Amino acid sequence: MRITDLRATTVTVPLEAPLRHSNGAHWGRFVRTIVEVDTDEGITGLGEMGGGGQGAALAFAGLRPYLLGHDPFALEELRFKIANPTASLYNNRTQLLAAIEFACLDIVGKALGTPVYNLLGGKVRDRVPFASYLFFRYADAASGIGEVRTPDQLVEHALALKAAHGFTTHKLKGGVYPPAYELECYRALAAALPGDRFRHDPNCALSVEEAIRFGRAIEDLDNDYYEDPTWGLNGMRRVREAVRIPLATNTVVVNPEQLATNLRDPAVDTILLDTTFWGGIRACVKAANVCETFQQSVAVHSSGELGIQLATMLHLGAVLPALTLAADAHYHHLTDDVLTGGKLAYAGGSIAVPEGPGLGVTLDRDRLERYAELYRELGDYPYDRDPGRPDWYPLVPNERWADPGQ
Repeated sequence: MRITDLRATTVTVPLEAPLRHSNGAHWGRFVRTIVEVDTDEGITGLGEMGGGGQGAALAFAGLRPYLLGHDPFALEELRFKIANPTASLYNNRTQLLAAIEFACLDIVGKALGTPVYNLLGGKVRDRVPFASYLFFRYADAASGIGEVRTPDQLVEHALALKAAHGFTTHKLKGGVYPPAYELECYRALAAALPGDRFRHDPNCALSVEEAIRFGRAIEDLDNDYYEDPTWGLNGMRRVREAVRIPLATNTVVVNPEQLATNLRDPAVDTILLDTTFWGGIRACVKAANVCETFQQSVAVHSSGELGIQLATMLHLGAVLPALTLAADAHYHHLTDDVLTGGKLAYAGGSIAVPEGPGLGVTLDRDRLERYAELYRELGDYPYDRDPGRPDWYPLVPNERWADPGQ
C-alpha cells in the first residue's frame, strides 16, 4: 500500500462562549485543520491539528512530496522523514507529524479491519473518564449568555456540566484574574461539589513565590494535581519542594529528553500526554510506558480538539494500564463537530472508545464544508490576545491580571 495524496481542510467550529486563559482566549470558536491521506488501495485516513487559532493547510501542502509513495505502515520511517530531531531545530514539524500519524494509523486499522487500540497493544478499558474542563468565559456575542466570571457563575456552570455529563473531576483553567480572586473561585467550586476531585491550572502565569502561596492555600482540598503553576522545570521543582500537592505539566515535559531530565531530577509528578504535542499516539504510549516503569503518573491532555483528535485521545486512554486520572477535553464547550452523527456523547463522565476499524470515526462532508466555509468567512484569530483587552499581552510570570468586575 502506498500514499497517493494528502489533503488538508481548515475549519472553524463555534464554541458555546469564548474561553479565557493566561495567554489570551479562544475567540468563540476553534480553528482546526482536518487532514485526509489517500492510498492506492482506496483507503483514506483522517488526522487533525490545531494551530493556536490559525489554519495549517499550507504547512501540510509542503509535506505532500515527503508522503507520496510512502507506505502508511512504515511509521518509524515516517517519523524520521517528517520530524528528524536535528532537522527539527530548523523546521519543527512535531504537530504536523502527529496529524499524519493519526491518518496512517487510521489507514492501517482500516486495512486490517481492527481499531487503532489493537495496534497499540489492545485496550484495558472500554470508556475513558473525563474532567469538566472549566474556563472563565466571556458571554457569547450573539446570545449574550455563557459568561463565567464570578464564583457563583463558575459553580453554576460546573453543576450544570455535572448534571448533563456526569463529571466527578473538575479542572479550572486559571491565570486570568488576580490569584486571590481565583483562589476564591476554586475554593467555592470545591465547596459546592463535595466528594469530587479538583485541579487548578494557572497556565504558567504565576511567579514561583505566588505559586507556592496559592498551592499552600489549597492543600486541604481534594486535588488530583496542581498543573503548570509556574514556567520551567526549575520553577516547578521549587514549587514541588514547597507544596504538598502533586504537580502536573503539559508545557515543560513534552518530549523524551525532557521526560528523562524530569525522571533524573524530579520537578513534576504527573505527565500530561497530548497526542499532538508529543508527535502522535505512539509517542505518548512510549512515554507512558517509561512513566509506568518509574511509577510516574500520567493523564491524557487536551489541546482543543474536534472529534478526530478526540478519537486519538480515546484510543490512547484505552491502552494505558496505569491511567488512574480523568482525561482533559475542551470537547463539551463545542456546539458541533465535523463527524458523522455530530459530537460523541458523554455518559457518566466518560466517553466510549470507538470500536470501528481505524480511529472508528467518519467525516460528515456537509459539516466539513459548512465549517470550512465559516473559516473562509471568519478567518484566523490570535490565540495569544484577549478580545476584551485589545492592547494587552501577558508577561511570564504575569502581573497584568484581568479585572474581575468586568
